[in-house]
Amino acid sequence: MTTFSDLELDPKVLKAIAEAGYETPTPIQAGAIPPALQGKDVLGIAQTGTGKTASFVLPMITMLAKGRARARMPRSLVLCPTRELAAQVAENFDTYAKHVKLTKALLIGGVSFKEQDMLIDRGVDVLIATPGRLLDHFERGKLLLTGVQVMVVDEADRMLDMGFIPDIERIFSLTPFTRQTLFFSATMAPEIERITNTFLSAPARIEVARQATTGENIEQGVVMFRYSRKEQEGSEKRALLRDIIQDEGDGLTNAIIFCNRKMDVDIVAKSLKKYGMDAAPIHGDLEQSQRMRTLDAFRDGQLKLLVASDVAARGLDVPAVSHVLNYDVPSHAEDYVHRIGRTGRAGRKGKAIMICSGRDEKNLAAIEKLVANTIPRIDLPGGTRAPAETPVTSAPDAATPETTEGKPRSSRTRSRSRSRSDTPKAPVPAAVSADPIAPEAVTADAPQPAPQPEPVEAAKAPERSQSRRGSSSRGQSRGSSDRNHVQGMGDHLPSFIALSFEERK
Repeated sequence: MTTFSDLELDPKVLKAIAEAGYETPTPIQAGAIPPALQGKDVLGIAQTGTGKTASFVLPMITMLAKGRARARMPRSLVLCPTRELAAQVAENFDTYAKHVKLTKALLIGGVSFKEQDMLIDRGVDVLIATPGRLLDHFERGKLLLTGVQVMVVDEADRMLDMGFIPDIERIFSLTPFTRQTLFFSATMAPEIERITNTFLSAPARIEVARQATTGENIEQGVVMFRYSRKEQEGSEKRALLRDIIQDEGDGLTNAIIFCNRKMDVDIVAKSLKKYGMDAAPIHGDLEQSQRMRTLDAFRDGQLKLLVASDVAARGLDVPAVSHVLNYDVPSHAEDYVHRIGRTGRAGRKGKAIMICSGRDEKNLAAIEKLVANTIPRIDLPGGTRAPAETPVTSAPDAATPETTEGKPRSSRTRSRSRSRSDTPKAPVPAAVSADPIAPEAVTADAPQPAPQPEPVEAAKAPERSQSRRGSSSRGQSRGSSDRNHVQGMGDHLPSFIALSFEERK
């Protein structure tokens, strides 16, 4: 059996490993560390939770133990897709390099540029960063990448999902051609393979498990969910989630609950807390300090239920997660592998349960095709669907306009404008009609009044004044309107107007 002492690591690194309680390397570590120490490029493919982080941290510390950093020119670079993963890699360096004098800097969003600039100016051996923040520092002229000797790309497939591939290609172009590259991913999409063919030179390919496989020590199951009414879908689904949690009993010591949308993360977390469960949300819209506090509380056992978006699905190492609950079926089949990889880590047993509604069956079929296995169907907790809950005030339904007697609130302005012009006025009785030519006041039996000449100014009034008198004549025929209205002076033209100017004299 291979041990860490067989891997030719620095004695100070071996001492830190022993103090951390590790004795035997995982398959990806045993396969990737030797070629990395030889200076070769490495392409590591392994499912999540197999120890990929130590596969590049341990050889990097050994190789960087000799040498000295220069200001604004880091000696090594580690790229991570998320802030949480970058912070976790930094913690690994602190653990394994505590007996080696190495400096590091963590460049992530949500932290002051000034503090990060001060670290870079002093010179760092190890620079750990997310692509966006790294390029921000470079474009501000605060960072040079021409001194990078070792470059690591961690969770490359997640980089692809988050749209970082153009940034990765640009960062590669800013580093020396002679750098050593360590490339790690859980899956190998065609775009990832194109990058490895472009930027890696004769890499040692270490594949310890078939791509997109799930851990054998993870018990999986899916609950097929059907709502009673469309408007009750959200509340019934949240009630089902609570029933699943309660049905697991003491076996569920802690759990990560994954949602596809950030909005649902907040709603589910508030719903669970409303019913007395210890839950907190984490997603990309929260401040970095709050996200780190929530993760620390979950790692320390102070928080039982972590409701997360896919920002927490990749690379987070919380060894003792007993359950992963997929509130939503992931849209991308690969995300299912990464989500459930948060449980069953380091040889422990884990359990993953997913809720699947009718619209998600296509995505479920894609997942089963990817993992080449059928996920067992499990019955609803208690044999029946859970009762609907009282809607949470922050639910998405609250974002829709409130209704009054079945009409949307937004129609208020519209109805007000209609009452002024579009809505017909009530007919005025003939006996009290203020308009002597109102159509409603004219009957077949009543004698027609003699037409009277109107003032000349009245002929210049717009026709819309006619529509504002009494009731609207919109429903009357055109012929009737012409018979009952005198236009101008009609036949009652005063004779003096017909006289010529000379005759008037």
